[in-house]
Amino acid sequence: MVSKEQVKKIVLSFPGAVEGTSYGYPSYKVVGKFFTRLRDEDNSLVMGVDSIDERDMLLEANPSVFHITDHYKNYPYVLVRIAKIDAKTLHGMLERHWRKIAPKKLAKAPSPPAVTRKRGKKTKRAGV
Repeated sequence: MVSKEQVKKIVLSFPGAVEGTSYGYPSYKVVGKFFTRLRDEDNSLVMGVDSIDERDMLLEANPSVFHITDHYKNYPYVLVRIAKIDAKTLHGMLERHWRKIAPKKLAKAPSPPAVTRKRGKKTKRAGV
């Protein structure tokens, strides 16, 4: 289960992701492009996928997590029930979509340095 606060934290962890609006609803964008939004009416996240075939496979494989409304039936988007998905899976799905919509220069930017523990203290490893 992922809370609304966790969704926000995960979404905004992607480079270029900012809060915005889409068709009058609060949403998240990456360099002006729609990234995702949380639907209050069913506590689901609007998630872009690669194709309608992929979306249909997700719907068939796990209908307790994924669903759509008539509005999305002709688009490669799926609705994700945040109460039914774990943070790691959600992050992975968002990362795939982020890589698809982010400008190539942003998507190819190096990841932040990994944080490790050294003798009980946090240190950053350079070049990782």
